[in-house]
Amino acid sequence: MLILSVALGLIAGFLLGGDILNLLANTRRLRWLALLALGAIVRFGTEAALNANVGIVDTLRLPLFVFAFALLLAGCWANRREPGFVIAFVGIASNLVPIIVNGGYMPIWEPSLIAAGFTPADVHSQFHVILPATLDISFLLHAGPLGDVIPIPVPIIQNVASIGDVFLAAGLAFFAFASVIRLPDRDGVRAGTGAETAPDGGTRLVGLAGAARLPRTVDAAVRGQGLRAETGLAAGLAEASLLERSVFLGGTGQGLASPALAPLPGEFETSVPGARPAAAIAAFPGAVGRPIIAPPALGVRARRQPYVRLALNGSFSALWVGQLISLFGDRIHQIALAFLVLGATNSALAVALVFFAASLPNLVLGPVAGTFVDRWDHQEVMIVSDLLRGAIVLLIPIAAATHLALVYPLVFLVTTISLFFRPARTAIMPRIVPEQDLLTANSAMWLGDTMADIIGYPIAGLFVAFLGSGLSLAFWVDAGTYVASALLIATMAIPPLSRAASAAARASGGVLARFFGELREGWEFLRQETVLLANTVQGAVGQFTLGVLVALTAVYADQSIQHGSWDATAAYAFLETAIGVGNLVGGFAVGLIGARIAKGRMVIWGYAIWGLCVALLAVAGQLSLAIGLMFGTGVANMVFIIPSQTLFQERTPGDLIGRVVGFRFSLVFGSSTLAMALAGILAGPFGPAPVIGAFGLLTMGAGLAGLLVPAVRDA
Repeated sequence: MLILSVALGLIAGFLLGGDILNLLANTRRLRWLALLALGAIVRFGTEAALNANVGIVDTLRLPLFVFAFALLLAGCWANRREPGFVIAFVGIASNLVPIIVNGGYMPIWEPSLIAAGFTPADVHSQFHVILPATLDISFLLHAGPLGDVIPIPVPIIQNVASIGDVFLAAGLAFFAFASVIRLPDRDGVRAGTGAETAPDGGTRLVGLAGAARLPRTVDAAVRGQGLRAETGLAAGLAEASLLERSVFLGGTGQGLASPALAPLPGEFETSVPGARPAAAIAAFPGAVGRPIIAPPALGVRARRQPYVRLALNGSFSALWVGQLISLFGDRIHQIALAFLVLGATNSALAVALVFFAASLPNLVLGPVAGTFVDRWDHQEVMIVSDLLRGAIVLLIPIAAATHLALVYPLVFLVTTISLFFRPARTAIMPRIVPEQDLLTANSAMWLGDTMADIIGYPIAGLFVAFLGSGLSLAFWVDAGTYVASALLIATMAIPPLSRAASAAARASGGVLARFFGELREGWEFLRQETVLLANTVQGAVGQFTLGVLVALTAVYADQSIQHGSWDATAAYAFLETAIGVGNLVGGFAVGLIGARIAKGRMVIWGYAIWGLCVALLAVAGQLSLAIGLMFGTGVANMVFIIPSQTLFQERTPGDLIGRVVGFRFSLVFGSSTLAMALAGILAGPFGPAPVIGAFGLLTMGAGLAGLLVPAVRDA
């Protein structure tokens, strides 16, 4: 798997115009390269000696492996500014833990071994030890969740991998890709520093630091800094849509399509036919003219692309990969939780109450969390949030085995902690990417969430089905991804942030008085901003149906449609996957044609079409038709998410956006939360399909009602 990941990274780099000379030069510039080589030699040499039954090596296996991994970790840390090394660091550390716990052995879970197409008799390596199928306290004490538990039944790469292997493979792929693309001494972005290399060879601050320093000329202001009139903060309003379904897992997406190839404001070619540069400039008042030159080589164009620049940014790539793998864990956790409760109770109400408990904190705690996050260090908030969520998820199967009722407060706590993580991640983004790449960075985070939907749900469904009665492992794997994400965030290099005290903070009075004053500032702004308030009210009414759909989809897949040879778990995963594919298609479509349509009208028709697709689920009957309708909901989801997010970005000051969005979350999530409880009650006597259909019609009506409100229609 490691060799394949490196090969894929190299191939991607070469396809984008990379050069083998860049690879050689970037490899030579690595720090402590001899240390990395020595660590690899000791690591694989020790395993080879063990397989050759060398007695002294078997006696010293633990110190030898610890020494080898320590060398590798030190080498990765020394190169943490280089793309991919932070990710590889986390992967190596994740693999070291189970090796230490098991006295120099790497554990393999027997069911995963069998699912990959092997038998215990096929394990000839003296490096591995097989853990039995039973998931109990012994499995945890042997660090089983960090062992080889991920089956890969694919020819050529057939194997059993660990979470650490996934991170290590991703890190190596990132480094291979970046090394063939990046010019050795002229990086467009110095990875992880928040600084960008200016055209004159100097260093230009980006993000909040760059916004605080004025350029010397008007040309630099327009073309060099790339500052926008908006706040530059991504509101992350995809959480408000809840269509991703994993709100209680903290797996959120930005929901923002990116015009990645668009020029910066004021920066377009002087290409008026038959006109000289001066005439061309006159044809576009306010534009900055540039002479047309020959198109640059493919490699140069590739390095200028925002997505490539982000891949070369060590801090952003660490955050993105950590979030992506954590999202995959969340998908596994979500499906396992739904069927854990359904299998134990056979009650639609019990399943709905799980989602209700998971969503309940959003009703009241969103603005409170945003206010606290504005005061604290964002990086520390994210690290602590990940570690706490990992610990709680680890306890869920233990709590379920003790008494199922204990699951409800635990998922409540996971969502509560996620409310602190989300605004911290939103606020930290402008500090780790250049200003002109911020929109693309938000889009990349949305793309990661969509990838987790499209790829993660089918894998999660198959993995949960493969686990059978051993659902505990699904939660423990997710806990491991949270810890790995925390380690990645801890290694990010983030410039310090200077905060301006708000009026409430400067006011006299006690701590509580100042806190509620800051909270009130956010609400007063939202209340007086007619367009944003109208959009929020429409969202709260329109997405009441969303809570019904979230709570009842698993039961709907089990009871209301014919799914042929697939079981209900797989059908549920396919329905979730269809939403992700729809999000992907809808996001790109809005990015292509959205600028031609008024944002308010897009919101209206997005809700109307979404409600219609949901309503038709009541009469779908077949899995294939239901998948098609779920795809439609995903497309419509993007049609109302993207313009809603843009409206909040354009109209909200940066120092208020956490609190303003927090109030929106509370109102919208509150509506969905109440709907979850109501869905569980109504599904008993009426069945899940009629309830879903009826509330789909409600959303359709709420969307069309926006045509009657000028503030919404004309936004």
